[in-house]
Amino acid sequence: MRPILTLGIVLSVLIASELGVQGAEEKSSGDIDERQDQKSLEICTQNLLTIGKAIQVYQKENGDFPEWLSELHPKYLSDANILLCPADKLGGKPIFVSNADPKMPVSYGYQFHPGYRESTQENLAMYGDVIPLARCRHHVNQPFDCLNLGFSSKVYPSSHVWEKTPEEMYGTPEKAIEGLEHGLQQLSDKEKFLDVYPILARLYIKVGREIEVESLINRFKSVIKPDNLQAHFILGDMLEMIKREEVVLAVFEKFEKQYPDNLKLLNRLAQIHWKLGNSKLAKEYYDKTDSKSELIGKSVPDFSATDLNGNPISLQEYRGKVVLLDFCGLWFGPSIAEMPNFKRVYDTYKDQGFDIIGVSLNNEESELRDYIKENDIQWRQIFSGERWEDDPLAEQYGIKDLPATWLIARDGTLISSRAKGIALEHLVVEALKDKPENQ
Repeated sequence: MRPILTLGIVLSVLIASELGVQGAEEKSSGDIDERQDQKSLEICTQNLLTIGKAIQVYQKENGDFPEWLSELHPKYLSDANILLCPADKLGGKPIFVSNADPKMPVSYGYQFHPGYRESTQENLAMYGDVIPLARCRHHVNQPFDCLNLGFSSKVYPSSHVWEKTPEEMYGTPEKAIEGLEHGLQQLSDKEKFLDVYPILARLYIKVGREIEVESLINRFKSVIKPDNLQAHFILGDMLEMIKREEVVLAVFEKFEKQYPDNLKLLNRLAQIHWKLGNSKLAKEYYDKTDSKSELIGKSVPDFSATDLNGNPISLQEYRGKVVLLDFCGLWFGPSIAEMPNFKRVYDTYKDQGFDIIGVSLNNEESELRDYIKENDIQWRQIFSGERWEDDPLAEQYGIKDLPATWLIARDGTLISSRAKGIALEHLVVEALKDKPENQ
């Protein structure tokens, strides 16, 4: 360790001479934070391994798992601090209330407590003992969401929803395929695990075994009921993986007669028609899913506000452009998930007459500024500092739910109040074809 520490000091001196003492202090602070994060991760990993061993002893003596991790202390875990992750700033207060240990502070989300036991037993039957037994969600600066202790006592990182990325817990895509196939063969009630099929299809494609997806789809069809709409959404996902859009279209057109007002179905039909190049029909379906459909084609009222830099801004300034009015809350996952799509469309079409106005519904300006800088967002932002329920623009436009993404035509009329996902680019491309009169 001493040579590494010495090298760090030497580097700090060199940086200070080039960039000044402040820059060196920032660099040193960043290095310290990184070392602390790594140390916390190492301690947490060891904690989970120790907890796993304690559970094994408990199980051997009692013939069952403990109801809560606190039951391990003090007989099986003499040190209660092992139940606390050093990265846990809440000191054992659970992120999810349902995970609250009734006896003492515990950082780790136990997946076999009374509220989870039944569903976890079902998952054990499907996935085997690789699934999480305890989970830590406190390592925010790491390239993963959770650190997991499996029933097999293996510690591994994963996304929040481990079912969607089984290769993380099995170790490799090939082992994940083997494990999932084994689980499907063992279970008689396969309808409970229909979501496994598209994940398995993705894995087959990932390892270059696309030919097996067709067989998997046929197996899936033999399991599902003919009138199960949700199952057919899953079927559609797999068919699209192998570029069978025409078949998908036929599947959903059949259900359209049964469920003419089902918004999810109408949205799916719109997406398929866009993929097939049927833009006009796609737009017709998409409009039916818009909660503001009665406003489509009508003029959007102007507003007068101040942007984040203190400059006046109004919708009238953007007349002649296709503009996306994005009501966004940084706390709201679906809004943030759309940002890469917005940036891609913006970068592609900004020189052709497309622009975006962000309407931040946060009440912390520093948080918004940090987000803009970190994500290199180029378009202007409006920030009132009010909670989103009291934001003047949200009130003016009747925004009650997020995400709310209003796409406005060059002439100021509404194209859609939910322009996002695959629809956004298609809608923008069509809108840009309408040139303003002075061009």
